[in-house]
Amino acid sequence: MSPSESFPGLHAWLDTPLGRYVMAWEVARIDALVSDIFGYNAVQLGMPEADFLRANRMPLRFRAGAGDVQVEADHAALPFAAASLDLVVLPHVLEFAANPHQVLREVERVLVPEGHVVIAGFNPFSLFGLRRRLARECGDYPWHGQYLSVRRIRDWLALLSFEAGSQASGCFMPAVEQQKWIDRLGLMDRAGARWWPIGGGVYVIHAIKRVQGMRLIMPKWDRKARARALAPLIQKAGSSSRDFPRKTTEESDFGRD
Repeated sequence: MSPSESFPGLHAWLDTPLGRYVMAWEVARIDALVSDIFGYNAVQLGMPEADFLRANRMPLRFRAGAGDVQVEADHAALPFAAASLDLVVLPHVLEFAANPHQVLREVERVLVPEGHVVIAGFNPFSLFGLRRRLARECGDYPWHGQYLSVRRIRDWLALLSFEAGSQASGCFMPAVEQQKWIDRLGLMDRAGARWWPIGGGVYVIHAIKRVQGMRLIMPKWDRKARARALAPLIQKAGSSSRDFPRKTTEESDFGRD
């Protein structure tokens, strides 16, 4: 594993026709998702070999983890403050993590309320999953990972109070290595997206962090200022003291919350 490599064998796999085919689909899909997500801070955890934040417009975007990154980080113990990030992208991190649920807990911790997470993973119930079962002993990337189903990921997200958004599945053909077969089997991608949408070799899931019972709290000085500003409007409307019993600003309805 080279110093700039986030997973052993990743560089070599990304240079193969199959690796380029998978990355092309994932980058296009994630580009479409993150382009409409706004905020201030976005981080990509893992796979710095590909830029999954290139279509996002947040002022601070960086890659963290191992390899050629701006911030070295342990995915299970992120070096970021709680509620400090607006977007986290996890490309093929969970299936190669020793404790994937802990990684998600850390993502939940560092995201602001209403923050976004985008997860890319390999589908165990696909032709890619079949290839993994057949090649499990070889240990080459990406066939040695513990592939996680979409349903399991969504269950974990729900336990952490995430609301699942959109999801997509792609790369329906067998995990063939030769470009000529990828070209010939392109019809399977078009047919699979229509007739077997959950059977793609890879998936992308988008979810939003929800915090139950949250409401915007107005500062006390702002409540008083707004109450004073509204008082002349009430009098101007011709309301008498009989209609509106006298109250101090602090006792008025506008100052209670």
